[in-house]
Amino acid sequence: MTIAKRIPLLALILLLGFGLRFWHLELKPLWMDEVITALFSMGRTYYDVPLEQALPLSAFQQVFTLNSSASCTQITQTVSTQSVHPPLFFCWMHQWLRWLNGLPFSWVWKLRALPALVGVVAIAAVYQLNRSLFTTRAGLVGAAIMAVSPFAVYLSQEARHYTLPMLLVILALCGLYQLLLDLHDRQFRPIIWLGWIAVNSLGFYVHYFFLLAFAAQAVTLIWQGRRHSPTPLAKRGAARPQPPIPNLHALLPFLAIALVCLTYLPWLPTLLSHMNRPETDWVKVNVPGVLAAIAPLFQLVSGWTLAVIALPVENQPVWLAIVNGCLMALFSGWLAWRVGVGLWHQWQDPDTRLGIRMLGMFCLVVIGEFLAIAYLLGKDFTQVPRYNFIYFPAVCALIGVGLSSPLTQPARSTQQPARFRAWSGLSWFWAKCNRSVVLILCLVATFSSVLVISNQVFQKPYNPDQVASRMVQDRFASLLVVSAYNDFQDVALGLSFALQLGKQEQSQIHSVERSPRLSKLEQPIQQQRATEPNFAFLGQFKGYDPVWQQLALMPQPLPLPLNLWIIAPGLKRVGYPQQLTLNQNTNQPQTCSIDPANYYRIGIPYQRYRCQ
Repeated sequence: MTIAKRIPLLALILLLGFGLRFWHLELKPLWMDEVITALFSMGRTYYDVPLEQALPLSAFQQVFTLNSSASCTQITQTVSTQSVHPPLFFCWMHQWLRWLNGLPFSWVWKLRALPALVGVVAIAAVYQLNRSLFTTRAGLVGAAIMAVSPFAVYLSQEARHYTLPMLLVILALCGLYQLLLDLHDRQFRPIIWLGWIAVNSLGFYVHYFFLLAFAAQAVTLIWQGRRHSPTPLAKRGAARPQPPIPNLHALLPFLAIALVCLTYLPWLPTLLSHMNRPETDWVKVNVPGVLAAIAPLFQLVSGWTLAVIALPVENQPVWLAIVNGCLMALFSGWLAWRVGVGLWHQWQDPDTRLGIRMLGMFCLVVIGEFLAIAYLLGKDFTQVPRYNFIYFPAVCALIGVGLSSPLTQPARSTQQPARFRAWSGLSWFWAKCNRSVVLILCLVATFSSVLVISNQVFQKPYNPDQVASRMVQDRFASLLVVSAYNDFQDVALGLSFALQLGKQEQSQIHSVERSPRLSKLEQPIQQQRATEPNFAFLGQFKGYDPVWQQLALMPQPLPLPLNLWIIAPGLKRVGYPQQLTLNQNTNQPQTCSIDPANYYRIGIPYQRYRCQ
C-alpha cells in the first residue's frame, strides 16, 4: 500500500477514535475510583474531606480544586499511605491539570481528557506494532479495531490509569519483537534493549498489573529466544548484519529481565504492604461450590466479547438481557472463527510466524496468570473486565492480522492450469470476504461504542446518577444525606454520590430558571431550591449504633419537612432502625420514620427516612 493511500486512511482512523473518545466526555458521573484519581491528582488527601458534620454540597465541591503547590514527592507519599496504587500516573495527571488550569473546561473534562488522549495515541501505536510485525494492511486493520472497540472507548473515558499502561504494553511488545529478532539474527542493538527495559520499568510505577505483562514478556522472551534459526529471520527479505556473539547472546534475555527487576526494588516494600491492605479484599472469589471453578473461565470469555461488541444487559429486563447476550455470543463466535482461519493462513508465511507466536504466547501467559491468581490465591480479577487492558492490545493486533487480506487479487489468466485458476478464484474470494468482515466489525463496534458513550453499556459501578436521581426526586422537602464510612474507599464512594447530587441539583435549578413561566404549583419548587441539600460523613468503626447516636447529636440546619437518606455499607435491611432522631437545634429533638417503600441496594444499601 502506497503512502498516498496509507496516511489518509490512518488519519481517518485516528480522527474517528478521537471523536469517540472525546464525545460527551463528562456526560457520565464520576464513580468511586475516579474520585480517588481526582483527589490524589489534584494534590489533595482524604484528610481534606470534611467529616463528622453536615455541610452543603458546595463544601464538598471545594475539595476538588487544584493544589498547584503539591509536588510529586507529596503525591507519592499520599498514594503510598492512602491507596493501593503506584504513584507515577497521579504525578503526571497533576502536571496535566496544571497545564490545563487556565482553560475554560470543567475539572471533570480535564481529568478524563488525559486518558482519552493517551487512548488515541494507543491507536497509532497498534498500527505501528502490526506494521512492524506483519504488514501495513494488518496495521491499519488493527488500528481501526482499537479505534472503535467499545472496550477501548470505555477505558479511554475513565479518569483512571488504564490507557497509559495499555500504551506502554504496546510499546513493550514492539520492543520485544525487536529483541527476538536480535536473538534470532544473533545481533545486539543496545538502544532497543535499553528502551525495552525502560518501558517495562515505567509500567510498574504506573499500574501494578503491569507486572503480569512483564512476566508474560519475560516468559516469551526466554522461550522464543531459545528457538534459534540456522538462518536469520530478516523480515521480508531485508538484510541484517550478524556479528558473532557466542556467549552474550544466550545471557542477554536474563540480563535484561534482571535489570528490569532491579528497577522495581525501591517500591517493592510498598507493593508488599499494599497487597495486604483490606482495599484489595473485594476481588476475592465470592461464589460457592462448582461455580467457583467455572466462574473465572466464563468471565474471561465474556470479557473477550466486550472487546468487539457490547449491547445493553445491565439494569435491563431479563428477556432483553438474554437476547442481547445471545447476539453478542453469536457475533463474537462468528468473528473468532474468521480470525482463527485468517491466523492459520498467516501462520503459513515464515515472515509472520514469529509475530503471531509472540503475541499468542503473550496472551496465553497473561490469561494463565489470571487463572492462577483466581484458583490458587483466591482473588478473581476476571470478574472485572477492565483488567483485560493488560493483554487487550495484543488481542487487537491478532484480530488485525487475522482479518487483514493475506492474498492479493490475482490476475485471471486463461493460460493457467485449471487447479491454479481455482486457487486464484479462492484467493480473490478470500480477500473480498475479509474486507466485508472488517467493515461489519467496525460498524458493530462503532454502534457499541456509541452505547458506551451514552451510558447504556459499561455503566458506572454503584450507579451514582441513579442514586442521586432517587434522592432529589422529592422537591418539596429538604434533603440530608448521611454516608457511613469505615475506610477511605467508603469516603470516596460517598463523595461520588455527593458530587452527582450537586450536579443534578444544579441542573434542576437551571432548568427551572430557564423556564419562561412558572405555574403556582411550580413556584414553591423554585423557592425550595434555595435550601441546598446537606451531606455528612459519619464514622462507622464499632457498628452502627454509634452512628445513630452521633446523628442525634450532630447539628443540622435544614427545615422540615425533610428527607433523610442513610447510605450504610455492610448493613442489612433489618439493621435499619424504624426511627431515627435528628438534632434540629430546638428544645425537642425531631423523630424520623423509616420509609419501607424506599429501600434500595446497589452493592451497598441506602434507605430513606421521612422527617415531618
